[in-house]
Amino acid sequence: MFNTMPEAILAFYQGDSTDSEGRMIETIWSWNYQKLEYIHNYIQWLFPLKERSRFNQNAPVLNEEVIQAFRTSNELKKRLKKSLEVMLRFYGLECNNLDDTDIQIIKSNDYPERKLNWIEEGNHNYLRLTRILTSLKLLGLENYAQALLNCLQQIYLEEGENIGTEMYAYWISVIDD
Repeated sequence: MFNTMPEAILAFYQGDSTDSEGRMIETIWSWNYQKLEYIHNYIQWLFPLKERSRFNQNAPVLNEEVIQAFRTSNELKKRLKKSLEVMLRFYGLECNNLDDTDIQIIKSNDYPERKLNWIEEGNHNYLRLTRILTSLKLLGLENYAQALLNCLQQIYLEEGENIGTEMYAYWISVIDD
């Protein structure tokens, strides 16, 4: 069995170790959209939570020590932002990082094409977005989580029937907790 101790996520994020499938973080960052869509056991490594994943029992869970390591390390936060950037591109979004206090996540030029892959009723990417929002908030990038929620709110205004009020309310609750 692979090391699923919380510290495993630190080694993975620092580029010193692989995930449970033998992949380095840099490898996942380089994946094309098809791999990001159809491989389902990486998102728990890019955006870890305090709860064990129902979908990937080999992913580590966060503890307070690891959360504090992310919150206090500029390097870990920088690498977490890289993971966010990869997923934003996948969704057809981008971050206009004006500075760490004025962050905007907006639709990219690829959004009209990319949205066809994830904006539909019950799409599993909605759960991924919930995980991303939660992880960003836990690991010290609350401002990025809020910027992502702001963007998702705009998308909801246009695509509400495909997203659903329950999912939208859940995204809001993640940030408001």
